[in-house]
Amino acid sequence: MEFLISEILGWLTFLQRPSVLLQLLALAALALALVQLRRLPPLPRLRLLWRWPASVLLLLGELLIALLLALAGQRLGLVLLAIQIHLIWLALQLIESQLLCRLLTAEARQILVSRLIRPLFLIYVGLSLLDALGSLQDMALASLGVWFGSEITQGRLCQVVLVLYLLLVGVELPARWVSQLLQRGLSLNEGSSRALEQILRYALFSLGVVWALASLGVNQNGMLAVAGGLSVGLGFGIKEVFSNIISGLWLLIEGSVRPGEVLMHEGEVCEVRRLGPRATTLWRSTDNAELVVPNQTFFTTATTTYTRSDRMRRCSLALAVPRTWPPQQILDLLVTIAAEHPSVLAEPAPVARLQGFGIRRYDYSLNYSIPDPLLAGAVASELRLAIYRRFQDLGIDRPA
Repeated sequence: MEFLISEILGWLTFLQRPSVLLQLLALAALALALVQLRRLPPLPRLRLLWRWPASVLLLLGELLIALLLALAGQRLGLVLLAIQIHLIWLALQLIESQLLCRLLTAEARQILVSRLIRPLFLIYVGLSLLDALGSLQDMALASLGVWFGSEITQGRLCQVVLVLYLLLVGVELPARWVSQLLQRGLSLNEGSSRALEQILRYALFSLGVVWALASLGVNQNGMLAVAGGLSVGLGFGIKEVFSNIISGLWLLIEGSVRPGEVLMHEGEVCEVRRLGPRATTLWRSTDNAELVVPNQTFFTTATTTYTRSDRMRRCSLALAVPRTWPPQQILDLLVTIAAEHPSVLAEPAPVARLQGFGIRRYDYSLNYSIPDPLLAGAVASELRLAIYRRFQDLGIDRPA
């Protein structure tokens, strides 16, 4: 704590220098001027300049400030640092908009930019500012104490945390590419490919953890002793987590639950959106909700799937019609109505059946096939409406 307080006092002393204050005020005035100018209507003489992006105008202003400070014989280290950071940011924007859009899908690009490129840029900005304040080396060598028989410094700990973060986030795309190459070369199915991707991610991250412990110089005997003491207590708390992870890998290898699969969950038809290491994300079409279900659920309960072999689903409608009408006429009418619907498949053909006799009404059923299980609710509603209208046109009492 004393070291941190002394470093903060050193930063305040550095910021109070006239040359530093001059650069900070110039940069702040430039940013404020650009904000105010953007609010004003464009002048006819400067209409071409107004078309330039604000980042480009800010860069030109920073270059102008650096030139003026150099002519005045003043220091311009902070201004040059701002120009450097600004150029790197513009380069990243150009790479993202021109190169990554052509090489990666939208999902992969979003993962790479939000989880890897921009966090690394923020880390670079922070380290550059600490270096400009003259505290980077001192903070890196500051000791955090002795852990498991080894002295840990802030610099070494930050280095290990950074590498582990890069492994945790950065290995997703390489693992996916390797699994796709092996899928093509070994003719693996989609589930095996995704399972291989997860195994590669776990293996690389485990190697990173081993390297981190070795880099920190942690005493392995002490670490094993602590791990052995905690294993019994933690085992009861995290056994469900490991059970879900193993279940997720097995589901991927077996292919019984795959992304895109349509299955029944708690009486609702859902589509599998993502099969993660711990839980599966399901999409429920009735209310556009996403359900996060632990992977172990699919091992402990029976699951009805509609797309294991194909996406075709056989549906049924039940209705009762007054007995005054001939059953054969009703059967033919129901088949005709189902066949006219654009979402009802011609093969297998719709089938109508007489299910039973009542005192006043006869019970009928209409069986038909649709190409997608997610269309079941909409098609059933449209068929009921079509039956009601056709019966009304023929003078048949509304079905029950």
